[in-house]
Amino acid sequence: MPDALSPAAAATPAVVPDPGPAARSPFVRLTELLADLAPGKPALSLAVGEPRHAMPGFVGAVLAGHLDGFGRYPAGKGLPEFRRAAGDWFARRYALARAPDPEREVLVLNGSREGLFFAALMARRLLSLQKRARIGAAEPAVLLPNPFYAAYGAGAEAAGCASVDLPLPPGGGWLPDLDALTPELLDRSVALYFASPANPQGTIAPRAYLERLVALCRAHEVMIFADECYSEIWLGAAPPTGILEVAGPDFAGVVAFNSLSKRSSLPGLRCGFCAGEARFIEAFADFRNVAAPQVPEPLQWVGIAALADEAHVAASRDLYKAKFDIADEVLAGHFDYQRPDGGFFLWLNVAGLRTGQHSAGEEAARLLWQREGLRTVPGGYLCRGDAQGRNPGADYLRIALVQDLETTREALPRLLAGLS
Repeated sequence: MPDALSPAAAATPAVVPDPGPAARSPFVRLTELLADLAPGKPALSLAVGEPRHAMPGFVGAVLAGHLDGFGRYPAGKGLPEFRRAAGDWFARRYALARAPDPEREVLVLNGSREGLFFAALMARRLLSLQKRARIGAAEPAVLLPNPFYAAYGAGAEAAGCASVDLPLPPGGGWLPDLDALTPELLDRSVALYFASPANPQGTIAPRAYLERLVALCRAHEVMIFADECYSEIWLGAAPPTGILEVAGPDFAGVVAFNSLSKRSSLPGLRCGFCAGEARFIEAFADFRNVAAPQVPEPLQWVGIAALADEAHVAASRDLYKAKFDIADEVLAGHFDYQRPDGGFFLWLNVAGLRTGQHSAGEEAARLLWQREGLRTVPGGYLCRGDAQGRNPGADYLRIALVQDLETTREALPRLLAGLS
């Protein structure tokens, strides 16, 4: 898959002045982009990564059985039963050196976004004296993939850190180039955000890549925050390796974030969780007790039931695979389409549509709305440009395959027609 960065640009990490999605929501920008256009056909959104699969059938009954929990403030770190359920799930799902301790190494979150945002603040607060000495007078840095989820960049800014993009490899592909992470950059970095499967490209990092990433970051005391919210949506035969699988028995320097939004098609539940290094998790729990939103107990009980059940997860995964089977048929030979490793996004190269006024991704989004009533996201809105204005997502378009099978069957030919 081609990159928008030149080899020279990819080889040299640089602090980027453009804040990208950390400053303004891609969906607010999309609304502005389409404001002067009317949809050409009945509107259909393929923009927001909001699963539309049926929620698990037990949700209503579990809520009804725990309504009294709405009458009290929930504990910040979560119900003991929830933390045990999350720790047990990590131990079942991944080949770990040991199960996480639910008392010291697991927390409930108000959705993974909240945890990912606050994590950067905690990483800076926990810097060792040795790390502070290495940073010296330099501005502390947080390393981000590009494209990146907006919460990463917003967290870095709130922590008073410079956001530095992880460079893409000069030969193509979307996994950040670990060879370009210099000791000098790592010495002033307090945290690194990483997602596998990635949003939006769907790239799954191989185990050897994760092992090297952990070794690099540990050598320079850089916390790794692994966003694994798409971990249960894989499109091949094997599930993705999780960051805790390569973190050893103490999980040092590593925290994995997940949620029930994608796994269980419950985006409105706002129930996530994280697990990892005890020192970080314990300090994070104290911080969240005074600064972060709590998760109502009835929602945690739904989470407990969801984490104990894999049948609804497998059924949802099969539905995503079926939708990508349709994409394989409809989009083969178009827009550099490749079936991703995981996740539920199409990441299409629409470079031929570039105009003087708009990027290729913006022009594609406008055409699809005007001709077909399809709402999609320009790839550049999910990325950040460099000091020269080069944006690795400018020539791309993101499409979320979150609708049901019949709607997907209707939408993808409309997408092809709208860009032809």
